[in-house]
Amino acid sequence: MSSMNRLAKVLGIVLLASLPAPIMIVAGASFSDSSYIQFPPEALSLRWYRETIIDPRWPRAFAISIGIAAVTAVIVTAFNFMAAYYTQRYAPRIASALELAIFSPLFFPHAAMGVAMVALIAKLDLIGTAPGIILAHLIVTLPFSYRPIHVALRSIDPDLIRAANVMGASEWRALNDIVLPMCRSGILTSLLFAGIISFDEVTVTMFLIGPNITTLPVQIFSFVQDSATPVLAAISTICVLVTFIAVLVLDRVAGLAFFVRRDGA
Repeated sequence: MSSMNRLAKVLGIVLLASLPAPIMIVAGASFSDSSYIQFPPEALSLRWYRETIIDPRWPRAFAISIGIAAVTAVIVTAFNFMAAYYTQRYAPRIASALELAIFSPLFFPHAAMGVAMVALIAKLDLIGTAPGIILAHLIVTLPFSYRPIHVALRSIDPDLIRAANVMGASEWRALNDIVLPMCRSGILTSLLFAGIISFDEVTVTMFLIGPNITTLPVQIFSFVQDSATPVLAAISTICVLVTFIAVLVLDRVAGLAFFVRRDGA
């Protein structure tokens, strides 16, 4: 092995080892008994986890974020599936235009999108409501949800659907018995991806919250401005744990290959 290959291998190991380091530091600080964020902790305690559960603001914000993320993931996945299936099967000529429209939210800074969302959602009289936040999250998560569904549909041989139609299967029967089962991995990946992005969204959401509703990331941001106790580390650790469990479930059910698979692979 050449010295260059050894150096590249060492750098790769160092990079992989350093990626989870901030998470490990936050998790370690969450078990500190001191009144400020400290790593390594001098004494281990579950004090800040108890504070997180007792303070009603955190469970409420967590429940609101989970609910908004779940509704957003289901709606955006259903929309993207219908759009991708229709264009690939019936209107391939408009596929490029559709993809450009779906990916257009990526072209704009989230702060600019937040201002635009305020103007749009205020006209619908939904400022400070869950439907208004969900509508904004649908637009933000649209491009991230489309990709795995598009790849899953592209991997299906069109002759399978034609053969089913020739054998007398209706369009709905072919969709239900062939397309949906074969797209399961893409659909589950889309649900997870959209859910995580919606749960973590803070910039656009800050423009749309009201006195009766706030999400967990916005609550954390507001809390940091007034205080910086280790309760933030405890909440962050809980969020990382929930996300880790969700990714493990996805890997068990559908695998993670769709995050790196190329079109037509």
